[in-house]
Amino acid sequence: MEHVAAVNDIAFKRSFLVYKRNKYITVPTENIFLFYVRYESTMIVSFDRREYPVNYSLEQIRHFLPREQFFRLNRQCLINFNAIKEVERYFTRRLLVVPVMGFTHQLLVSREKAGSFLSWLENR
Repeated sequence: MEHVAAVNDIAFKRSFLVYKRNKYITVPTENIFLFYVRYESTMIVSFDRREYPVNYSLEQIRHFLPREQFFRLNRQCLINFNAIKEVERYFTRRLLVVPVMGFTHQLLVSREKAGSFLSWLENR
């Protein structure tokens, strides 16, 4: 049975089933730092810095999660609000998201999404 939470009669996933090192484990949604695309595969990064492959696209995952908690920064990344330390202005009206913990890639918000991202931060 799939674990889901309901918010305003909309069901959201409470966890993701992942397969790593010959084991299936569940990663609770509240423990997810971000989702990102690496070599055409979608990965979960948890707050304990572990990475897991997941069998969904970012677009599919976006629909499984509450919009108040997760935001799609760009084509490669979907981030948890709790993972954001601060946001800086970046070149060509883009934004640079500074996460609460280190991450190997810059987390950039496209200029097309910058306004909606700032609105999300303020009004969630």
